[in-house]
Amino acid sequence: MSTENHNPQKYYVPDQSIWPLVGAIALGLIAFGAGHYTIEWSKQEAGFGHYFLGAGLLVMVVMLVGWFGDQIRESRAGLYNEQLGRSYKQGMSWFIFSEVMFFMAFFGALFYARMIAVPWLGGASNNEMTGQILWPGFEAIWPLTTTPDGTTTQAMGWFGLPLINTVILVISSVTLHFAHVGLEEGKRQKLKVWLLITIALGLIFLGLQGYEYVHAYRDLGLTLDSGIYGNTFFMLTGFHGLHVTLGAIMMIVMAGRVFAGHFTKNDQFAFQATAWYWHFVDVVWLCLFVFVYVL
Repeated sequence: MSTENHNPQKYYVPDQSIWPLVGAIALGLIAFGAGHYTIEWSKQEAGFGHYFLGAGLLVMVVMLVGWFGDQIRESRAGLYNEQLGRSYKQGMSWFIFSEVMFFMAFFGALFYARMIAVPWLGGASNNEMTGQILWPGFEAIWPLTTTPDGTTTQAMGWFGLPLINTVILVISSVTLHFAHVGLEEGKRQKLKVWLLITIALGLIFLGLQGYEYVHAYRDLGLTLDSGIYGNTFFMLTGFHGLHVTLGAIMMIVMAGRVFAGHFTKNDQFAFQATAWYWHFVDVVWLCLFVFVYVL
């Protein structure tokens, strides 16, 4: 997906491709399967949701390998030019903007629950009677670790694994920057070493987050059934973990291309786009750490 140093006199028009259709099928299978699997898992019932989810993920992998493989071959063949390069950069910029809005929606839900709904149920704005009807004896505190049926859980503290993971992600942004500098300077060994370190840090983050989830379920009683606090906690951290997973996969692909001799100072958009995405994921985590864990 690199574009510089190619013929500026033409604009490449790609051939018709089946991959968008394959991707749409994959997303449909994933959405259908994930929805049914969640219902079946919550009710402890056997079903078919996990089969559709697995099939959707498999089709998605096939689509990604095929589509990006075509992109890489086209780029290496010199079919792209500077105009198409600007299109790629604009497309990646808008994609990251859409991801920002995605997380803003969840942060907005957290803000509404914490700053509006909880005080309202507690009797703010002369709504004492309504609060007593909806939830008798409710205490307007946050984290909200008591559910309407009386079940209590514990909140996830910021000190410990969350803080360690924050340090890991911040360091990973620095190491990825060093890798990018190595690419800009033409120092391939520096690029390889720092990129591999970044990938390792991303995988360590995911491993520690998985351990954190086990601790939340087993020791704190914090689940998706734990009221609005449990919902917002797992929705925000879970979707962020999904984005970290995607970013790690992207960097692994970039590492494969680096070791294959791809990318130069003037021919590196795929690597640059991956770096943008990883830095975005790190910034989201810093906001998440403050608003979900600390405050």
